[in-house]
Amino acid sequence: MTRTALVVGASGIVGSATVALLKSRSWSVAGLARRPTMQDGVQPVPADLQDAPGTAKALAAIDPDAIFITTWLRQDTEAKNIRVNAAMVRNLLDGLPKATRPRHVALVTGLKHYLGPFEAYGQGGLPQTPFREEQGRLNIENFYYAQEDELFAAAARDGFSWSVHRPHTVIGLAVGNAMNMGTTLAVYATLCRETQRPFTFPGSATQWTGLTDMTDAGQLASHLLWATETEAAHDEAFNVVNGDIFRWQWMWPRLAEWFGLRAASFDGTVRPLEEQMAGDAGVWRAIADREGLIEPDLHRLASAWHTDADLGRPIEVVTDMSKSRRFGFAGYQPTDDAFFALFEQLRFNRLIP
Repeated sequence: MTRTALVVGASGIVGSATVALLKSRSWSVAGLARRPTMQDGVQPVPADLQDAPGTAKALAAIDPDAIFITTWLRQDTEAKNIRVNAAMVRNLLDGLPKATRPRHVALVTGLKHYLGPFEAYGQGGLPQTPFREEQGRLNIENFYYAQEDELFAAAARDGFSWSVHRPHTVIGLAVGNAMNMGTTLAVYATLCRETQRPFTFPGSATQWTGLTDMTDAGQLASHLLWATETEAAHDEAFNVVNGDIFRWQWMWPRLAEWFGLRAASFDGTVRPLEEQMAGDAGVWRAIADREGLIEPDLHRLASAWHTDADLGRPIEVVTDMSKSRRFGFAGYQPTDDAFFALFEQLRFNRLIP
């Protein structure tokens, strides 16, 4: 019998990769979003998860084997993040019809579980790296914790299995996404080439010299499906990264070379992309007009604030995946290849020249 999936946030970086993987494995896929984009072979489910009655109405005919929650809404304070994003998970799970067969719900959160919310990002008493799942929660309010609590409560009530997935910075394709380092760096490199500005690392000396890792969207999608299909992985939380580690002082010149640039030398000064790209909207629009690109709005492609937050951290961030390996997940994706594949896809889709 064909298995069915509901992907919440189907047009985002993680959601679209998950949709593609599910379709390749012959799942029937429904994609929920406030304004669903037309995706081939995906049943659109328009719903605003902040509207509980409307969500229940939109889900009335949906009876999925698996639900993948890959979306969130950024708010201007953590208190609002908690209120809004917890309600979205609650309204989704409360609005689902009663399952007619075993059901699994996978929730994507991230390393802010260990690093803290944006208001206190990378500050205070943090767990030792590499981050491990058993290190638990920080003693601070965090919307990831609120989302998990909604998931756990609904699972206890309704009897479904669950998994929580904590990626590091995700590399993948999406337009209008709030956290999109790969596309942001591609746009920045294009602007540097256009204006003959140096391709300057925007972050901290710690990030330049320290070890780090990242998560390819395809790797995360594979991890989501693996946990769904692996009974031993049910009712567990996992870190998920590519499996390699690197230093930005090694990666930055590789990214520069792909764009035909030479990486500027780094003197330890933090030069945020929000400042470097502050006046570039008109330049990008001119590039888009000249090259026939499909997105002339710089701010729908680049999320400089998020890239600055990640690359400006004053601590080394490395993620342990031993738990996933022990449970049988063997996926691996070199991070430089993930960047290069994204850049090729951006070029093919006429998002960069």
